[in-house]
Amino acid sequence: MRQRTELHPPGVPVATDPPRRRPFAQTFRSLGHRDYRLWAGAAVVSNTGTWMQRVAQDWLVLVDLTADSALAVGIVTGLQFLPMVLLAPWAGLIADRFEKRRILQVSQSLQGLLALGLGVLVIAGLAQVWHVYVFALALGVVTAFDAPARQTYVTSLVPPEDLPNAIGLNAATFHLGRLLGPASAGLLIAWVGSGPVFVLNAVSFGFTVVVLALTRSRSPGQGTQGLSGLERMRQAVQYVRTRGDILLVLVLVFVVGTFGLNFQLTTAVMARIEFDRGPESYGLLGTFLAVGSLTGALAAAGRRRARLRLVVGAVTGFGVASCVASLMPTYWSFAVSLVAVGLTALTLMTAANATVQLSTPPELRGRVMALYFAVFIGATPVGAPLIGWIAEAWGARWTIAVGGITALLAAVGAVVFLARRSTIEVRFRTDARPHVVMLTGPKGEGSDSSPHPTHDERVA
Repeated sequence: MRQRTELHPPGVPVATDPPRRRPFAQTFRSLGHRDYRLWAGAAVVSNTGTWMQRVAQDWLVLVDLTADSALAVGIVTGLQFLPMVLLAPWAGLIADRFEKRRILQVSQSLQGLLALGLGVLVIAGLAQVWHVYVFALALGVVTAFDAPARQTYVTSLVPPEDLPNAIGLNAATFHLGRLLGPASAGLLIAWVGSGPVFVLNAVSFGFTVVVLALTRSRSPGQGTQGLSGLERMRQAVQYVRTRGDILLVLVLVFVVGTFGLNFQLTTAVMARIEFDRGPESYGLLGTFLAVGSLTGALAAAGRRRARLRLVVGAVTGFGVASCVASLMPTYWSFAVSLVAVGLTALTLMTAANATVQLSTPPELRGRVMALYFAVFIGATPVGAPLIGWIAEAWGARWTIAVGGITALLAAVGAVVFLARRSTIEVRFRTDARPHVVMLTGPKGEGSDSSPHPTHDERVA
């Protein structure tokens, strides 16, 4: 008798495959839940405003406040994401301990106030580079606490079987905002300047706060459970250390995040310096990126599960697409090449997010996701100033080529790592049936987003 089962770590809910539906219904099935539908609508509005502000902020520093200093733009980006590294332990603890909806109401309100404050300074003609540095750092502090709560809040809006779909649609709302935001910001900057863009972003955060108040979902915290904050964080770190598949994902997203995912900076210097274009053309490059990203997000929403091999494949595809984009001779050929860059980057981000989130017990999810964002987004403070320096020292094209080359090297390293860890274990017992248990796959870890999906072949 031959039987195959899947093994899962204790405490992790097993997400069963949903009933088969038509492809369209399968892709958008999470929208059938009222609270998620409200959240997704708010996310589109808020993400559109956020992308508008990112474009306005970078253009403000690059063109209005400095003499085309890519390094200054890199510093702003680095300051905005540095707090994610420093505050990740506390952010994860808070996300696990307190109601996530309340955390989001506070963080979204603060982000709106910061956007409004910077907008007022720009409109009044008082903004200087150091003002942007301060606001970017403050926004980074708030975002550090917002990110793990926002990512794990979805788990309270849909049942477990719809969670992979909800994660994919979350990415779709993010990149739909990316599709609408940059082009809109480019036009507004050309017509009325950067200041009103920041004000519009403040309004979008207000919309999200209202929607959070309308949701009936509750995501209560887990309490202290008799452990100190340091002990609870050590518990999450220890869990990640035992999961080779999660560690590999963290390494890959750190490498790609550091050198490859600095799109706001790289497209700004390509548009301004390499192709001598204005803000409208800069914003349009973001739209081309978003077309690919949105396509990848919708594909992810229809996918039943994410696999580790998909993460590695996406890193490889991203490396190839980035190298090709860096060689494009004209503005329009470069813009079209960004569709493939956006598609592969989004596939990487959604597959990595789902792999980590779906394979982590609910009571650890906030802390583990905080570590994930510390690595993923926290790579930006390291990479952005470095990429800015590369733009000034080697030229704009190298800002993209370096990201592609390092991604390809990371993919090769991942393949070698997985090949060396692939083993077959055969265990023989005489006091029980079945007598022989053969475990195939990476030893001790799983290669799918389902926790430890090691195949267990039992022979009676």
